[in-house]
Amino acid sequence: MASAATTPHTVPHTAPFALRLAAWPSPSGQQAVGATINVSGTLDGGMKRYYGTGALGSGSQNEGQPPVFKLTNGAVLKNVIIGSPAADGVHCTGTCTLQNVWWEDVGEDAATFKGTSSSQTMTIDGGGARSASDKVFQHNGPGTMVIKNFQVQNFGKLYRSCGNCSTQYKRNVVIQNVTATTPGKVLAAINPNYGDTARLSQITIVNDPNKKVVICEKYKGVTSGEPTKTGSGPDGVNCVYTTSGITYR
Repeated sequence: MASAATTPHTVPHTAPFALRLAAWPSPSGQQAVGATINVSGTLDGGMKRYYGTGALGSGSQNEGQPPVFKLTNGAVLKNVIIGSPAADGVHCTGTCTLQNVWWEDVGEDAATFKGTSSSQTMTIDGGGARSASDKVFQHNGPGTMVIKNFQVQNFGKLYRSCGNCSTQYKRNVVIQNVTATTPGKVLAAINPNYGDTARLSQITIVNDPNKKVVICEKYKGVTSGEPTKTGSGPDGVNCVYTTSGITYR
């Protein structure tokens, strides 16, 4: 098991309202993808729509699907629209950046953070995701995921620290300037028993008059079987946010 690094990110002292997010884009063209595209360095898609076909043609929730894009350590994927079928979206195998990436219809997951280094960081900056019946971002390796300037609509969980991976780690997530439109269930789901932290600020939740969307949900993670839900809400240690940082409209 990798040693746990102290999270390098803190919640900034900013106003509770969100910054203006970009409008949902129209594709500049489209490209069918029959086999995973491996990315090292930077891939700028120019706002083209990429969608799965053949082995990538499933839009189901079946586990173990291949991704449309696989990013090596240090890779950047930018200005891309992932259409349907989306298979397992994007895999990051180390530090990576997803800049202005949009998922029109999330498949198994929108993106999965793998790798083995406690110092690695996956940054999702801009973009958005729709129609994620389960998870949007899945965190399987160690390190920190940063989700900022992002919008999500019709989702199960925006972020999930793996509840039952055979190797477990301490994981951190920072969620900042995110607009979530219902239906939706949970913004961040973490495993405090492994030392996970979730830090949220500048969150806007749309069409949730009864405040049913859970901001931060806690589980007892396991290495086999199913995790057990242990609670929810801010605690200043694992789930770190303030009610003033959540806006409903």
